[in-house]
Amino acid sequence: MSSTDVQTIVIGAGVVGLAVAASLSKAGREVYVLEANAAIGQGVSSRNSEVIHAGIYYHPGSLKAKVCVRGKKLLYAHCEKHNVAAKAIGKLIVATSNDERDALNKLHQRALKNGVDDTVLIDKDTALAMQPGLRCVAALHSPSTGIIDSHSLMVSLHGEIENHGGLVINQTPVTAIDPAGNHFSVSTGGNSPTKLTCTEVINCTGLNAVPLANRISTLATHSIPKARFAKGNYFRLQGRAPFNSLIYPAPVTGGLGVHLTIDIGGQARFGPDVEWLATESTDLTTFSQDQFDYRVNPQRADRFYAAIRKYWPDLPDNALQPDYSGIRPKIERSDGGEIDFEISTHATHGIKGLINLYGIESPGLTSSLAIAEIVTSALTA
Repeated sequence: MSSTDVQTIVIGAGVVGLAVAASLSKAGREVYVLEANAAIGQGVSSRNSEVIHAGIYYHPGSLKAKVCVRGKKLLYAHCEKHNVAAKAIGKLIVATSNDERDALNKLHQRALKNGVDDTVLIDKDTALAMQPGLRCVAALHSPSTGIIDSHSLMVSLHGEIENHGGLVINQTPVTAIDPAGNHFSVSTGGNSPTKLTCTEVINCTGLNAVPLANRISTLATHSIPKARFAKGNYFRLQGRAPFNSLIYPAPVTGGLGVHLTIDIGGQARFGPDVEWLATESTDLTTFSQDQFDYRVNPQRADRFYAAIRKYWPDLPDNALQPDYSGIRPKIERSDGGEIDFEISTHATHGIKGLINLYGIESPGLTSSLAIAEIVTSALTA
């Protein structure tokens, strides 16, 4: 095994890892990004809805709320500067019964508390004028919600890393991290096993964040949350939808309900649903995301038709086809508190130079540049 020294190692070349590495590279650090897959963005970042969220849903004062609202602003600016396709097409969150009106009012108030000042409560007639074919009794309009070409975003971040002297190394899975004094020894597998030494390690591995943290030799186990995984299935629509903005129902436990998204190419899809995966028997010291089954069960379409027809009653029979699925890297804490993003630093676990990013699910794409700001600030303070 060979040994190479570098200042900072970012583990994971998804959108958050790339954003963190780009930010640190621009701040003057020598950065290597180690990625287990053959190319960037092949994990969670390749299996999301590509929505730019406004910051409506998250608990006021939470990290999710802060980085989503800040990240949205940074993301639109980045896309304009780097010619990444993104568009604020807006979103309607719809109440399909009078019982759901209160939920819309609460979401509107939460949005205001989070600093989202452009949401508007609208009545049925206004909503139907905006989106004919919709069924609702009222709606919350979020004009700054948008869509993005997430792959182009990641390519632009990769370019920033390289332009500032950083390096992304694919097919390099990290097998162990050993803090030793004022540096870290990072062991990698792949075709050319290597041991690298560095002074800073940032764990941005998404689904693997908790399992990787469990392989850091001196990290206190009480600082590591419990991993939970929720599969979200998507179905694509054959033909074009009669809507030109995103349509979301009232949120459900574990997710935002089966909603309509439209990608940059105009393809409409519905999802995700929430399918909790068993983790009790998972050995998190040998975990690999390859163990997940990403196939979409066609039989789940029955539930989709029922959910969608609450707000689009004219959805044709046999119009939905299995598309893709993603896994959300959720976390749990023993105190049972509301789950949030977690940026675990020296102040949390006592190891200088180590940052673990836990539970970075939606709105992780929207929040990526704001998360990168926080990580950079924590390391450069």
